[in-house]
Amino acid sequence: MTNNNSKPTVLVTGGSRGIGAAISRRLARSGYDIWLNYRSGTEAAEKVLEDVEKEGGNCRLLQFDVSQEAEIKEVLEPLLEEKTPYGFIHNAGITRDGLLALMPTENWDAVLNVHLRSFFLLSRLLIKPMLSERKGRIVAVSSVAGETGQSGQVNYSAAKAGMIGAVKALARETARRNIQINVVSPGFIETDMIRDLPMKELLKSVPARRAGRPEEVAGAVNFLMSEEAGYITGQVLGVNGGLYM
Repeated sequence: MTNNNSKPTVLVTGGSRGIGAAISRRLARSGYDIWLNYRSGTEAAEKVLEDVEKEGGNCRLLQFDVSQEAEIKEVLEPLLEEKTPYGFIHNAGITRDGLLALMPTENWDAVLNVHLRSFFLLSRLLIKPMLSERKGRIVAVSSVAGETGQSGQVNYSAAKAGMIGAVKALARETARRNIQINVVSPGFIETDMIRDLPMKELLKSVPARRAGRPEEVAGAVNFLMSEEAGYITGQVLGVNGGLYM
């Protein structure tokens, strides 16, 4: 791990695979150092660390469960005493799909906790030093399910919709302090999350007639982190091939 304190740092949750890994690589290419959070899968996280360092970035691996306040504080509070991240990309997520009538309470709680409770816990911790420094960016990775609703995913749709509402409200609270907060909302993206879905049928509803690539979501995040996006806040940027307009 290289030492370079001059570069801005970005915390990426769920950064060891899929969209999170692509975001970490893309931001490293744009000159950011990465705090890469993951819950499990140390080998995958270490591979992303190698990729980030090949791009010239410094990468610190942070293993904690984003839904657990004690773990978040134990890992992040000592780091925040030394440095305030410029950015926070909230990407960690899980699914526990099923019809609402048959959904166990624990499946509702797990999905809401990982997506929405974690956004609250992490944003509350990071926004204070950002406000003090009068700069920062937050990008939440939501989903088209949070904009349209999705049968069999009431918990996931509720969590992702809640993130959009939280971002819009927080953006209003922080805009005067030069902190921009936005949402990237992917559709069907080539990750493990769609591996078992009937994609041949589902893609018929996508005007682009294909799934997106993680790198395309990462490009949208990279734009929202850039100087060119300095007057954009509280917005939802869809990366969905026209699935939702």
